[in-house]
Amino acid sequence: MHTPPPRRTAPALAALVCLAIAGGALAGPAAPPTLSGVVITATRIAMPAFDVPATIFSVPGAQLRSDSLGVNFADAAQGVPGLLARDQYNYAQDQQISIRGIGAGSAFGVRGVRIYQDGIPQSGPGGQGEISQFNLGSASRVEVLEGPFSALYGNSSGGVIQLFTARGTAPGTVRADIGFGSFGAVRAGVDAEDAVGRLDYNLDFTHFSWQGFRPQQSARSESFNGKVDYAFGRHDRLTFIANVISRPDSEDAQGLTAAQFAANPDQTSAAALAFNTRKTLQQQQGGLIYRLGLTAHQSLRLMGYYGHRTVLQFLSIPVGAQRAPTSAGAVIALDRGFGGGNARWTWQGALAGRKASWVAGVSFNKANELRRGYDNFIGSTLGVQGPMRENENNVDWNFDEYTQGSWNFAPRWTLTAGVRHSEVRFVTVDNLLSAAGGNDSGAATYTATSPVAGLLYAMRPWLHLYASFGQGFQTPISSELAYRLNGAPGLNLALRPARSNNGEIGAKFQVGRKLSGSFAAFLTHTNDEIVVVSNLGGRSTYQNAGRTRRSGVQASLDYRFAPDWQGQLAYTYVDAVYIDAYRTCTTTPCAVPNVVVPAGNRLPGIPRNDAYAKLSWGGALGWHASLSGQYMGAIPVNSLNSAYAGAYPVFNVMGGYRGAILSDPADVFVRVNNVLNRRYVGAVIVGASGGGYFEPAPGVNVFAGFTISLH
Repeated sequence: MHTPPPRRTAPALAALVCLAIAGGALAGPAAPPTLSGVVITATRIAMPAFDVPATIFSVPGAQLRSDSLGVNFADAAQGVPGLLARDQYNYAQDQQISIRGIGAGSAFGVRGVRIYQDGIPQSGPGGQGEISQFNLGSASRVEVLEGPFSALYGNSSGGVIQLFTARGTAPGTVRADIGFGSFGAVRAGVDAEDAVGRLDYNLDFTHFSWQGFRPQQSARSESFNGKVDYAFGRHDRLTFIANVISRPDSEDAQGLTAAQFAANPDQTSAAALAFNTRKTLQQQQGGLIYRLGLTAHQSLRLMGYYGHRTVLQFLSIPVGAQRAPTSAGAVIALDRGFGGGNARWTWQGALAGRKASWVAGVSFNKANELRRGYDNFIGSTLGVQGPMRENENNVDWNFDEYTQGSWNFAPRWTLTAGVRHSEVRFVTVDNLLSAAGGNDSGAATYTATSPVAGLLYAMRPWLHLYASFGQGFQTPISSELAYRLNGAPGLNLALRPARSNNGEIGAKFQVGRKLSGSFAAFLTHTNDEIVVVSNLGGRSTYQNAGRTRRSGVQASLDYRFAPDWQGQLAYTYVDAVYIDAYRTCTTTPCAVPNVVVPAGNRLPGIPRNDAYAKLSWGGALGWHASLSGQYMGAIPVNSLNSAYAGAYPVFNVMGGYRGAILSDPADVFVRVNNVLNRRYVGAVIVGASGGGYFEPAPGVNVFAGFTISLH
């Protein structure tokens, strides 16, 4: 078992803590994630989360960007039970996101959890998505949907995360912020919003850069998000959404082995330095949403979007492996166009004299990707783009129909149910045919029908109980279909989609404005779990591993126990295990899996225990401060459970002041992260080749910022 080395004393820790408590914050204490706000993601109709028979949290926009770096969603998500969001401190890779253990094994990007922004998919038809393009500066909130009702969003829906951009309000405001921190971190942004007559808008630009605490870790990012609303009438509204992200040459320090981490967690793998591993990303996306009021009880929502994404990524595959006839090289160049639409009809009224609603819709999404591969060397020079080794088109699309309804059929009872039918198709066309490499063309189609039902009982005005059950599925994605274990050309058509049965029971309580919380117990049984069977020379091969089980409990508590004092607790326990034994590869090459993964082994990437606590002091004006801490249990990093990332606690402190400069609100803050200078694994790379599982988190670090809002 791998555990982090003993923590080291920070030489200036006492001074930094005093500075953080005495010196500055961008705003008053940010509100914790709440179950009492109005949400949309669970039912597609604006409803109080307290009245929905599902686990759904809303993270306020102020919490996403105040008193922190304000760039990574993971920084603001620790207080959401059931959600594990881990910062890899590696901007060539996305943040690691999983919900109740689903998605924890993703090799890259967000897998098993669907991502949306303002109702526009940020996950592709196959379920692969990224959360790094979220612009937090313009967000009004992020909603996190957990449990069975996620299945109503289709393929790869172990949970749903959706960002909503704030609407512009009058009088107009221009908010400017700037911040500096350890390791050369710089964040600067400007947000402009206003409402004039029928028109309102919110425009935000954010710059972020840093040098990193490890060699080969620097990054720069520019992000723009804009939302413009025009009201044609009381019920008719047209919304235009546009966002752009640019991340040129984000360096990739890669993971460390257990021995490397123990010797020096601030080092970088030799292969990353030799091959100059890095990634360039550009994405532009636009969408239109039209809401039309048909009658007093009916409405229609039409959405269409289109985007374009380019990626150029340099990997560190050994030269010998790149020279193999079947190699796709170690430089990946992606050019992807994507788009789609959604049409949804909504009715709200009464059924048998009781409040009811009904939603029905269709959704179509398509991604057309040109994928090219090149050697990452020319002669003896590494880290440069060499000859082409792969040239193929990958086309993915889905067409789904869905409906769901809710009926308050008795004074204290609400029934919510729905069903979604999905068809997902993958097509690969190999444009670089050769006798040595063969023909990797092929196609696969998957279909599924996913029913969901939930029942809520209002036991007391302040206490609601609920239970829900649903069925979900997860298809393979293009990269999982790409290779066969025996090295033969063509798609891995033996790979089947994973199908799951999901259930939960829970309770929500809201006692006045001071005390709120939730509890849920959940169980997910999955058949045909998709897992890595071999990883050789940059080619990862996948198979189905039989049955798995994820079971656990989660709880949250928020208590304002004095006018200026507030406490927050969140806890998640997940027991994620293989029910069936299966065989995997531990040697290379491996035409036939040679080692048994025993039944009862833990699924990699999932901690059993995750606890978070925060104590905040202060009001909307004047001084305020907070202390937060998180405990993460040990995490297996492979299916054999032969290596673990060690358990750890980590603590952060923040202090700040909010006042005014010439009558305009102004804020300043100082935040000290990891005040005890604990060296721990910030994220794990499940099943990494060569044992490079561990991505280190930094020691003690500081970030300070200033914001002014001009009216």
